[in-house]
Amino acid sequence: MTLSRILGAVGRTMIAAGLLILMFVAYQLWGTGLRTVQAQNALEDEFAARQAELQAQLEQATTTTTTSAPTTDPGVTSTTSPADADPLAARYASLIGPPAPGDPIGRITIPKIGSDFWYVEGVDLRWLQEGPGHFPGTPFPGQAGNAALAGHRTTYKAPFNRIDELSPGDLITVQTLQGTFTYEVLPQGEATPENPPSGHYIVSPTQTEILDQVEGENTLTLMACHPKYSAAQRIVVKAKLVENPAPPTPPSVEPTQDNREAMLGMGGEELIGGQPTARGPALFWGALAAAVWLVAWAVGKRWRRLRWPAYVVALPVFLVPLYFCFENINRLLPAGY
Repeated sequence: MTLSRILGAVGRTMIAAGLLILMFVAYQLWGTGLRTVQAQNALEDEFAARQAELQAQLEQATTTTTTSAPTTDPGVTSTTSPADADPLAARYASLIGPPAPGDPIGRITIPKIGSDFWYVEGVDLRWLQEGPGHFPGTPFPGQAGNAALAGHRTTYKAPFNRIDELSPGDLITVQTLQGTFTYEVLPQGEATPENPPSGHYIVSPTQTEILDQVEGENTLTLMACHPKYSAAQRIVVKAKLVENPAPPTPPSVEPTQDNREAMLGMGGEELIGGQPTARGPALFWGALAAAVWLVAWAVGKRWRRLRWPAYVVALPVFLVPLYFCFENINRLLPAGY
């Protein structure tokens, strides 16, 4: 083999590798969103079904205990404190059990940045692929205390991509099984004539105090990786509830210092070292994609006039296993930002 042929083969290999890297970057930025869109549709259906089930249970319980008609819609936020909540709202809250990991527990809408997502219970990376996640052990949004949510900034539809653009006074709306609640973004840092207060602040992944509960404060804490495309730090937005809170419901887990530190890692060890179980599937789908392309190449080399038709036919077949290969490679990486 001549030197020119060797260099030609090396050049083609490098071009192919470069194209695959570019395709993987495109998958991370846009392809991951396909899973999230599918999950969001399913979460909306699950939430609606759970809401209808609770409403039926409430009507049945009300019918068996009193003949008077309800005076308050349980789907509307109470204007009283949890201690003095109206009996119907309190009874409705008592029907809501602790959610399982991955269960849809509400919807968050941030008009300022165009974010509108159903959120789930749990902040493991597998749940954050479906939408923002609620930190287990913290109060649920709309209830008394400091409720906390985490979300991606650059992948999986990036629900918290632009939370750095939020300013003090911007509104955040959350829908839960107990109704709809509004939060107002709080100022962070000292204001000066040259530098107005910010709507966010930056912490390290180990600063668990962002999940602290302060007596008398009803807040919502949003957290994501910072800076974009990195998991070195965390960006935090804090907002206050502008209404009276709803009655509390049982948490999925009891908060401890250990699980707080793990949760702030947004996946614990997965954030540091990825998911080793994805190595086998990544190799399988990668080998299958390579086999499809090799068959197309062999057909084109054997029958020259079929070269381009073979590539055109093979391309969509090739992209399917490549997508699943990329999906598992993404799981092997330290984090999905």
